[in-house]
Amino acid sequence: MNEKNIYLIKDLSRLSGLSVYTIKYYLKLGLVKEISRSQETNFRYFDDSTLERLQKIISLRHDKVPLKKMQGIMNEASIS
Repeated sequence: MNEKNIYLIKDLSRLSGLSVYTIKYYLKLGLVKEISRSQETNFRYFDDSTLERLQKIISLRHDKVPLKKMQGIMNEASIS
């Protein structure tokens, strides 16, 4: 049975090297999405696919892809 890793935003920050602020910005832009949110604490939860998307975004940033183009690329990637 495959178990999914579940992360908080601080975990994504630590694993990706991106700041929490940057990840929240990417959430706002729709580049990444939370899988759920706690009713009690309002914490956002993420999984391995979010971490993979962040790694792809980091690669695109490294290649100096403009943000608008990056949004298109990431939207296409989520359809495939």
